[in-house]
Amino acid sequence: MKKSDLAALLLLGALWGVAFLFMRMGAAQFGSMPLAGMRAIGAAICFIPLLLSRERLAEMRANWRSITLIGLSNSALPFVLFSYAAQSLPAGLSAIFDAISPLLVAASGWLWLDERMSATQASGLVIGMTGVVWLIGGSIGFGHGGAAVGWAMAACVAANVCYTFGTHYSQRRVRSVSPLTIAIGSLLAAAVMLLPFTVWLWPAKSPTVQAWAAMFGLAAACTSLAYVLFYRLLARIGSTRSMAVLYLIPVFGVVWGAMFLHESITLAMAGGCAVILLGVALTTGMLKLRPAAPTALDAVEKA
Repeated sequence: MKKSDLAALLLLGALWGVAFLFMRMGAAQFGSMPLAGMRAIGAAICFIPLLLSRERLAEMRANWRSITLIGLSNSALPFVLFSYAAQSLPAGLSAIFDAISPLLVAASGWLWLDERMSATQASGLVIGMTGVVWLIGGSIGFGHGGAAVGWAMAACVAANVCYTFGTHYSQRRVRSVSPLTIAIGSLLAAAVMLLPFTVWLWPAKSPTVQAWAAMFGLAAACTSLAYVLFYRLLARIGSTRSMAVLYLIPVFGVVWGAMFLHESITLAMAGGCAVILLGVALTTGMLKLRPAAPTALDAVEKA
């Protein structure tokens, strides 16, 4: 990997990690639905110059139904769910939950789509889910936030379930469509779907300048710029190396939350994050276990 690609990967991890900081800063004043809607609308506006390509427009017209469904599952619903969670959860904790998506993709593929899973992947899945249980059990505390914290964590898990569906669906229905077309089209679809709810639920009290700045950063940097950066990385270094960003998002999310919102890093957060990332590394093949070397006893038994 070239230094420029590594720098782009770190920048992408930082952008997607800071998204949880921006959601935490804006969700309380905008509300979950208006913040999600403004994020999608702002990102879609930033993408308008990229729609000038006739080929991209033709792809969108030919596949608009599938792209709309991807927009619902990969953008609209996750944006709303993570914005809802941001009203109760620290930014760092929400970012850690975002790392479980590969585990859900692997588990659903094995359970319902007859996709094979090696012993290493299976062990990684078990380890990763153990980390999720540890994280929830150690962080929920039902004395600090009560049921609202529990619902917020459930929203984070539900957002990743949406990502899982979108991943499987796009791999099977729109594989021939360029990834950037899917990204632009799905965000446009999400903006259209969320627009009426954004207007209907707009807060009575105008958000502060800080909340508006967080919203603009969320839309322009963490969504539109990050999407373009991600798909360029896919083209340059491939999907396997690009997925390394999944290990950077929780780290940056925790760091940004601690730096700017003075969020504490608990033992449950640190331990759960480490266990989840280990599980993800094994499940995605980023980390492979080497078979044990044969011993003299094994040779005797074979003889």
